[in-house]
Amino acid sequence: MSLRINSEAPNFTAQTTEGPITFHDWIGDGWAILFSHPKDFTPVCTTELGYMAGLKPQFDRRNTKIIGLSVDPVDNHARWSKDIEETQGHAVNYPMIADTDLKVATLYDMLPEGAGATSEGRTAADNATVRAVFVIGPDKKIKAMLIYPMTSGRNFDEVLRLLDSCQLTARHTVATPVNWRPGQDVIIPPSVSDEQAKAKYPAGWTTLKPYLRVVAQPTD
Repeated sequence: MSLRINSEAPNFTAQTTEGPITFHDWIGDGWAILFSHPKDFTPVCTTELGYMAGLKPQFDRRNTKIIGLSVDPVDNHARWSKDIEETQGHAVNYPMIADTDLKVATLYDMLPEGAGATSEGRTAADNATVRAVFVIGPDKKIKAMLIYPMTSGRNFDEVLRLLDSCQLTARHTVATPVNWRPGQDVIIPPSVSDEQAKAKYPAGWTTLKPYLRVVAQPTD
């Protein structure tokens, strides 16, 4: 299947390093980040998994669970986790999915249907497209997707910034401009009329163009 923004995140059952899960039940009523890896014991992903472990308290504060995926078995994940802690200084503190039958990677459109039915004998190059990030909302819909090549480490600070934007725009009818950070001004989208904006923002806003209206970030 082909996934798009606002597609329902496919549900699945899987084994993880923290036991079996049903994905939608595991997400619960909060947000989730699913980030995938082509193979255990790969160098770029080792740095990423360690960095995400360090960021986990930041995601916790945003009511967001994080979960990794690799096509290898749970036992391999456990051994890899020791390397991650040793080299990156952070123990993996979130579940990692064992996608040995390639079910989740195929379900999330990371691998073609003809990729096979097992991870056995596959190399990282065989799984090159399995380097994705999905931001999933409480409604179980995909809010954002990022796909990276094998050789470029992901910027998980940007994933955190993107999550902040997704959560803000889910609560308020606003958009965030280029390089936005929490606390900075936001944009009133064209779908909101000036009359509607007056009711919502009685202190006013700045009109740069009729379609570009800037206002202070709403507070919850």
